[in-house]
Amino acid sequence: MAVTTKRQSIVPPPFQAFYDAYHFSPATRVGDTIWVSGQVGVDADVKPAEGMQAQAQIAFECLKLVLEEAGASLADVVELTTFHTDLRGELEAFTTIKDQYFPSRYPSWTAVGVTQLALPGLCVEIRAVAVAGSGEG
Repeated sequence: MAVTTKRQSIVPPPFQAFYDAYHFSPATRVGDTIWVSGQVGVDADVKPAEGMQAQAQIAFECLKLVLEEAGASLADVVELTTFHTDLRGELEAFTTIKDQYFPSRYPSWTAVGVTQLALPGLCVEIRAVAVAGSGEG
């Protein structure tokens, strides 16, 4: 992907309906920096997966997909912010899933406890900032 300082909306095909309905980009890229909107663990029918670990797995897969569409990878993630409806109760289990996607060169990470997320039944939401090419080497 050619580097440009113009703002680019990143909308992978599976996210087009959300873009059209809710008017937000799954990611925005300016230069090599990519801001990824919060990713959640829902199925194709927008139904939350059962439990935090299943939701985290889906959310990280969505994060990976959005980054790839933007010309980056999980290795390029420099910052994670995660939002949890049961932060203290599920943080250890969440970390187990997170470490599958970030086994080394850990990004900066802030975990925030919240009372609710966009849909009933959601346990976790993951947003990220990446710098394309920074994870190489």
